[in-house]
Amino acid sequence: MLNPVHPINVLILTPYVTVLKETPEMNTTGIDQIMIPQELFLMLGLISLVENVLVVAAIIKNRNLHCPMYYFICCLAVSDLLVSVGNVAETMFMLLTEHRLLIVTAKMLQHLDNVIDIMICTSVVSSLSFLCTIAADRYITIFYALRYHSIMTTRRAVSIIVAVWMVSISSSSLFIVYHTYNAAIACLVTFFGLTLVFTAVLYLHMFNLAHVHSRHIMALHKGRRQATSMKGAITITILLGVFIICWGPFFLHLILILTCPTSSYCSYYFSHFNIFLILIICNSLIDPLIYAYRSQELRKTLKELVFCSCCFVI
Repeated sequence: MLNPVHPINVLILTPYVTVLKETPEMNTTGIDQIMIPQELFLMLGLISLVENVLVVAAIIKNRNLHCPMYYFICCLAVSDLLVSVGNVAETMFMLLTEHRLLIVTAKMLQHLDNVIDIMICTSVVSSLSFLCTIAADRYITIFYALRYHSIMTTRRAVSIIVAVWMVSISSSSLFIVYHTYNAAIACLVTFFGLTLVFTAVLYLHMFNLAHVHSRHIMALHKGRRQATSMKGAITITILLGVFIICWGPFFLHLILILTCPTSSYCSYYFSHFNIFLILIICNSLIDPLIYAYRSQELRKTLKELVFCSCCFVI
């Protein structure tokens, strides 16, 4: 059932922290949640929603951005979009029911809760997957530049995208179905750790070899392409860093659920859950700013879209 304490109850569906699904009156575990106004969740969610819609629209509109890397970035924006949509939908739902503008049954609440949980879970799994995919794409671009177009074809990129979304949705659905099992949480935490290790190793190798061979590469006619590829790699490194900062506290929360669910120290950490949710939403809000800052072509298209939208409104 939806938590009237905070607008998103992402993935925390275990008996150890049932307080996260209780009202203050129902709270019998002694954990006092740090309260954050629902209006703040709604405002951040709407800003993030608009930003990511603009990014997706810009990539679709600009043919110069029709390449595998930007296809993957577009999917990353869609992943962020899922968080934004889930946040806005649940916050609006909570505000409407709180002011008695909408009357629903417990069954309807449960269904909505499950849908939003699946959306958020799909978002985190797909985000991690596409970060790894983009890292691999940049690796191929830098070290297999002459064979890149034969290795990463548009058809192959589309196949990867379809596979990632299918796996993300199916695994997220299974996770929600078996949310009461510690094994489900352990699998999600393990996936998070493995993807981070894979990406970190890839980038360390990438930047190390790129630095060693930089002089040889710049001597060739492919120097400009190499610089562009490294710029793309740096962009994704920034995205990965922001992802870890914003999602890290949440995954630490999951780890503590498995290791010390009844400890007073862990309980104190659990009380900051709403702050972790704000960080997750901020990740969806910051990512589009990184895309725009690091890509002149994307930034130009975004400006055109914003200008056209303003003219249309006027």
